[in-house]
Amino acid sequence: MRLSYLVKREGGWDNENDWNDVLSGGEKQRMAMGRLIYHKPKYAILDECTSAVSIDVEGILYTHMKEQGITLITVSHRDTLWKFHDYLLMFKGD
Repeated sequence: MRLSYLVKREGGWDNENDWNDVLSGGEKQRMAMGRLIYHKPKYAILDECTSAVSIDVEGILYTHMKEQGITLITVSHRDTLWKFHDYLLMFKGD
């Protein structure tokens, strides 16, 4: 998840902070993805879960989830996620 720098930045493992105040949008998304990977569900429905994450980190996260056997259902505007799925359902809005 590339979040190891947070320990030092936020004052160590024993320091308590409100994550809503100290984490950026991308950090929150990566933390949520880390929790998902930790729990290893059979299925995951992800709604714009990487919209604030760089494309390279997004690829690392999705690759790891696929390697863990997690079936992914993703709602996203990013076409960079298509390669991690077997099917694409596209709504054109009309």
